Amino acid sequence: MDNLLQPNQASTPVDPALIHSLVPLKDMSKAHVNELLEFAQTEYLYQGQTLFNRGAIDNCHLYLLYGDLLLESECGVQQVIKGRSSLLPIAHCKPRQQQATALTDCAVLRIESNTLDKLLTWSQVADYLHSIIARDRDLDEDVQWMMQVLHSNLFFKVSPLNVDEVFSQMESTVVDTGEVILRQGELGDRCYFIKEGVAHVTRQGETGNEFVAEIHQGRCFGEDALVNDAPRNATVTMATDGVLMYLRKQEFYRLIKAPDVPTVPLSQAIEYVNDLPQVLVDVRSDEEYAVGHLHQAVNIPLHLLGIKSRLLRIGVEYICYCDTGRRSQAATHLLREQGFMVKALANCEQVFEGCKDSPELEVGSNYVLREGYSKPGH
Repeated sequence: MDNLLQPNQASTPVDPALIHSLVPLKDMSKAHVNELLEFAQTEYLYQGQTLFNRGAIDNCHLYLLYGDLLLESECGVQQVIKGRSSLLPIAHCKPRQQQATALTDCAVLRIESNTLDKLLTWSQVADYLHSIIARDRDLDEDVQWMMQVLHSNLFFKVSPLNVDEVFSQMESTVVDTGEVILRQGELGDRCYFIKEGVAHVTRQGETGNEFVAEIHQGRCFGEDALVNDAPRNATVTMATDGVLMYLRKQEFYRLIKAPDVPTVPLSQAIEYVNDLPQVLVDVRSDEEYAVGHLHQAVNIPLHLLGIKSRLLRIGVEYICYCDTGRRSQAATHLLREQGFMVKALANCEQVFEGCKDSPELEVGSNYVLREGYSKPGH
């Protein structure tokens, strides 16, 4: 895919370490962050240029990489933010509550919010499954390739609510050097993951058979023809002996579609919390939680769910939420698979549209789980 990062050659180079420390990118695997950056843009503003106006709806996460920005609210309240002083997205509200103007030359990283949210959820579910797989001694010999699947390009296509089923649906086949796995023009009936070996990708072009790429252990291929329901656009031939894992077409389609999870409206969730034993669980990062969270909600980030789920209690009903519903639905699905009583908050993105000014959000306090229930933290 085309890389959309287009840095201005005359500008200060962007520090990769800074990008990997941004919230919530810091809670994603390096592979998923790198995939996300394929869809990102680095924008450069000169002094006096406007980044966004009040009331704008751009559906983007914007991060100030360097420079100074002036934020001004409708009532004239001003705030200056400096590059590296905050790792959170700039004034992240929908619609924008402030106008942002460059006080100095600035660099801003722009990431489409929905793409970020998808890859963030996939990455954190992968972390959850990693913690589960690592504890299963029967899988010791398979941990490496299973982790490669979770961080491979195939994982980006599958619904994060279904990734725990990927391995149970995969089948294996031993292949020989020179064996043709896919032929250009054929209709696809499965996609493949290279567990062992190397393969060559070729394509018939105007000048004959052209070499396209060499793919190695840990990569997937053949899924595009399934996603687009189109003929194979290239031929894949084994360059060495190897072992391939594959998913049949019908199973691949089933894994793409997210299963339904039970939900509860916000009004009902608030009633539940005030009339125990229901507990609200914020599955965002601790930095996002600190900016504002629902009253009495505890914080269990999705990527730590495999470790912290032991703090939950059978018999208590939990209600998971985040700022979009994607991470909370994944958490709900995974916890229900463990036998807990869990629902996802419906339309929870509406809670965060007004940002910290939302009447439902609580700032400056935190809650922890004790014996499965929400208690004030220290």
